[in-house]
Amino acid sequence: MIAASRARQTALGAGLLGSGRRKLRGVSFADLFSLALRGLTRRPARTLLTVAGIVVAVASMVVFLSLGEGIRSALAHELGNIGPDLQITMADSDPNNMGTGVPEVPTGYVGKLKAVSAEFGLKSVYPILVAARGSFTGDGYLIEGFPVDALHVSDIYPSLKVASGRDLGATDVGQVVALAGSKAAQRGKLGLGRDVRFNRENIFKVVGVLKEGGGFTDSIIFVPFDRLATALGTVGKASVIAVKLDDPGGARTVKKLIEARFPELRAQTQGDVLSILDKALSLGDAVRFGISLISLIVGGLAVANTVMMGVYERTREFGVLRAIGAQPVFVFQLVILESILLAVLGGIFGVGLGYLGTIAVNFAVRNLTSVAVAAVTPRLVLLALAIAGALGLLSGLLPARTAGRLQITEALGRN
Repeated sequence: MIAASRARQTALGAGLLGSGRRKLRGVSFADLFSLALRGLTRRPARTLLTVAGIVVAVASMVVFLSLGEGIRSALAHELGNIGPDLQITMADSDPNNMGTGVPEVPTGYVGKLKAVSAEFGLKSVYPILVAARGSFTGDGYLIEGFPVDALHVSDIYPSLKVASGRDLGATDVGQVVALAGSKAAQRGKLGLGRDVRFNRENIFKVVGVLKEGGGFTDSIIFVPFDRLATALGTVGKASVIAVKLDDPGGARTVKKLIEARFPELRAQTQGDVLSILDKALSLGDAVRFGISLISLIVGGLAVANTVMMGVYERTREFGVLRAIGAQPVFVFQLVILESILLAVLGGIFGVGLGYLGTIAVNFAVRNLTSVAVAAVTPRLVLLALAIAGALGLLSGLLPARTAGRLQITEALGRN
């Protein structure tokens, strides 16, 4: 039986490589790939289990990181199509709050900015108040106050139109009335005439519901600016002062003009806002990647274990390859290639499983927001495959080094 096994291994080496007289250092990559693939398929159960571990690790990473990618894509789309061209806050305020903190911009600056409208090319200037109540998983909502005597919601967000009831107008100044976004209305069951409780003294009555606009604004409830200021106790203050320009393309130039004229103010363009949000999302990406790294390390150990076991089981086979002319570097490359193939195969299927995971995530949060919070982008796919390949390379170094250092006499002498 031992003699038959040795004969089989000798025939395997010679058959795969064509001729025992040929120097294996000149073997093509196709031959090397064929050998590596043959080595993996000879142990299908072990190979499939190892690939499955990589699939789960890569899929979890794709799902985690897709959350940041989806939000980035949604924000880039929304900032490019709706909202003010500039947002004005105080220069000493935290730029990361972007108007979501305590209102601190004196509304008197609205008049001062309007006074230089012709000089700076300002089309409209208006104050905005933003407040959050509760959580977005229950009765919570985001509420935004704007001057209803000067603007309609569609003037600020062109994608929003009234579906039922009426819009807010000049007659609503000082009134506790509200215009609910489609998702906010759906989540809070806010039909016409329903109450939105802000606090004990301020209960807004829904007079209109908006059509779905396909963005974060669907989750906002709009109210008169002055009434929200009273409810918050911030009369004379705004979260931000919003500015629309005659020429949106000149936003950065106007930003510099405003900050030079009013050094106590900070003007943020849509690009600035997106950059700040991107930094916050990048921090979240780092945390999510750190969590995924645990799974990746476990998957890498599984690859290393599988390949190392293969090296020990195929010691005589490697001895045969060395005996018919294979150089140590060839054996090293063969084992490394097997390791990379395992990881990349797992990476490919992992990206596919991760994509299905993002569909499930978006389906699960469809009632909370009308945007896709998870997205598999080309750069995320490339990152996942690159990490899988690197994982395979690193996991195969030790087994490959062990295989490459085998001595011919030692390898052929083992049963």
